[in-house]
Amino acid sequence: MHLVLQNILDRRSCRAFTNEPVRREDLQDIVKAGVYAPSGMNRQTRQFTVLHKRNDIQILTAAMAQALGKEDYDLYRPTALVLVSNEPGNPNSGFDCACALENIFLTAHSLGIGSCWINQMKAVQNVPDVRAMLTAYGIPQDHSVYGMAALGYPDASAKGHKVDKTAQVVRFID
Repeated sequence: MHLVLQNILDRRSCRAFTNEPVRREDLQDIVKAGVYAPSGMNRQTRQFTVLHKRNDIQILTAAMAQALGKEDYDLYRPTALVLVSNEPGNPNSGFDCACALENIFLTAHSLGIGSCWINQMKAVQNVPDVRAMLTAYGIPQDHSVYGMAALGYPDASAKGHKVDKTAQVVRFID
């Protein structure tokens, strides 16, 4: 089977990570894959913000937990987090970020790094404490975070989710 297709078929969300940090070189490759994702009208207005220090991730997680009203919220305790933001006035912003995140997930998987899509930032990014942190990380005021990639080495005890093949509909129109 083709290597790219095999990577797509094998990748699953990882929701349990070890404490081993992801190598910076691997993070650079992972984000590079996101940068090279397609963007509508080739605008390339996305920004990738990488948190790879445990303390930064914990502080952001705590602010999000408070904003969400979920004290046990933990983003699955990743050792790296990639926030993908874009200009909300661009009609393709969400799609552009989604394509970038998929590239990020597939590249991470090919390197033996687990990943999980995190959506909750979209709901809390304008809470003052959270927005102040995003601004401090260099995310422009005119950007929305459309998704985040939680990254880390998979905990061996974590089990991947199965694909529900009965929920998939594919029709070839001949």
